[in-house]
Amino acid sequence: MGKVTPFLMFQEGNAEEAMNFYTSIIEDSHITSIVRYGANESGDEGTVMKAAFSLKGQEFMCIDSNVKHQFSFTPSFSIYITCDSEEEINNLYQTLIDGGQALMPIGAYGFSKRFGWLNDRFGISWQLNLS
Repeated sequence: MGKVTPFLMFQEGNAEEAMNFYTSIIEDSHITSIVRYGANESGDEGTVMKAAFSLKGQEFMCIDSNVKHQFSFTPSFSIYITCDSEEEINNLYQTLIDGGQALMPIGAYGFSKRFGWLNDRFGISWQLNLS
């Protein structure tokens, strides 16, 4: 068996925008590869057929789906990040929540002195915790 890689399917043609956003706000992150649909292929020309990116060493794959499904992302799968400082968690939360939705507003909870859970503008769920 090879490695296990989280796979994100975007239905609005914004996989590349999401990758660019995530890799710009999380240090030590980068886009590894992008393959786009060409003319006369099964997806919209220029959209992401298959891509890979890394956030702090965790690899992800993603696509732009050319098929509209009756489902999308769900908060039951989230990207969990442990932050090193209050400034880091606050900045990351504020950046990710823009255009998104709070699931658990950033604050103190019994299990954490500073925690926040949100869906970003692309529908991806994030849990942010202060170490």
